[in-house]
Amino acid sequence: MPELEYNEADVLLRASQGDRDAFGELYERYIDRIFNYVYYRTGNTHDAEDLTARVFQRAMNHIHNYTDRGVPFSAWLYRIAHNLVANWHRDRSRRQEIPISDIPVLPAKGDHPETKLVHTEEQDALLRHIRRLPPERQHLLILKFVENLSNAEIGQIMGRSEGAIKSLYHRTLLALRDQIGDQTQI
Repeated sequence: MPELEYNEADVLLRASQGDRDAFGELYERYIDRIFNYVYYRTGNTHDAEDLTARVFQRAMNHIHNYTDRGVPFSAWLYRIAHNLVANWHRDRSRRQEIPISDIPVLPAKGDHPETKLVHTEEQDALLRHIRRLPPERQHLLILKFVENLSNAEIGQIMGRSEGAIKSLYHRTLLALRDQIGDQTQI
């Protein structure tokens, strides 16, 4: 029997009418993406799990209010996640760093331990620089490099034009370059 094509509009309609199974389909489709986004913004697996659960709880409680405004449903979920993460940071009033033990390092065959260590240290340093950026720029980098979204998709999620996203991306990369340059001159 051929597999039926996924029709998100139909699933959203059923979910907004209280169909828990339909909402479960949306959950399964987006849980990994939302968790990754939250994890990269918080740097902590436990907080990411908690906040991701809260994103979907909030979405489930308000799905009846969801209106298709020409942007993907994922944009609505990312906005919920963004708001919850912003509140989480505000409540803690400090940035957390990802513990080195939480950073997955997949060594290539034949890598020497020294090479892995240098790679891990460089990755850790880059994450520290990214965490110093304003939340909006962190948001952009996660959507671009973790979620591999296009500028147009990021624009829909962040409520900006594609051109504005390109400009923000360019300014963000320049700021990172300056931070890294300042660090290497010390």
